[in-house]
Amino acid sequence: MKILIVDDEPPARLRLRSMLERLPECEVAGEAANGRAAVEMAQQHMPDVVLLDIRMPGMDGIEAAGHLARLDPPPAIVFTTAYDDYALAAFRSHAVDYLLKPVRLEQLAAAIEAARRPNRAQLQALQDSDDDSEPTHISARVHGNIRLIPVPEIRYFQAEHKYVTVGHPDGEVLIEDSLVHLEKRFGDRFLRIHRNALVARRYLQALEKKPDGRCHVRLSGTDKTLEVSRRHLPTVRRIMKS
Repeated sequence: MKILIVDDEPPARLRLRSMLERLPECEVAGEAANGRAAVEMAQQHMPDVVLLDIRMPGMDGIEAAGHLARLDPPPAIVFTTAYDDYALAAFRSHAVDYLLKPVRLEQLAAAIEAARRPNRAQLQALQDSDDDSEPTHISARVHGNIRLIPVPEIRYFQAEHKYVTVGHPDGEVLIEDSLVHLEKRFGDRFLRIHRNALVARRYLQALEKKPDGRCHVRLSGTDKTLEVSRRHLPTVRRIMKS
């Protein structure tokens, strides 16, 4: 089995590597020091199992697990953590394996033996119920690969049919998500301007009235303007003034 080790502490990665080398059925596919690097390496090496630290700077293990679930096929996730807190009961209820640090060889061997690929429903439930932090990236499938878009670079989310378009400095990507879920995850960072659109507050630049009488917002960093519905116009005007 190909194993990817993900931990921001080099000694922890070294310890896991040394134990895996003692398990004849395991092969270390690589190491990563954060969640984003884990997603990128997983696409390159397609590991069977990812040993994933939970608390890491930047993208943490829980967010990384959600992005890894989009891979085809997704790897099995075994969380590693030094904190036996409330989250572990939630991981257990969703059949996500975990190991408490310091990890022991027999525990590691048993977790890898029992590792199963989590289905998307389990990972979605994990994200919705157990992780109160805002994600640092949005993941989208582009030409068969997972592309990570940093949330601070996103200008807008616009829904059309069953997809949502994510606007960013390099263009647009499509994701299968709902505006309701995105609005819930990002809180006050994005503003609802229409039933089909959210925009990043930090990039609001101007409110323009078109010849047909409809109002659009202009965002810095993109030439695209988005329509503001009559229902949301008072709120947009108030925020623009402030």
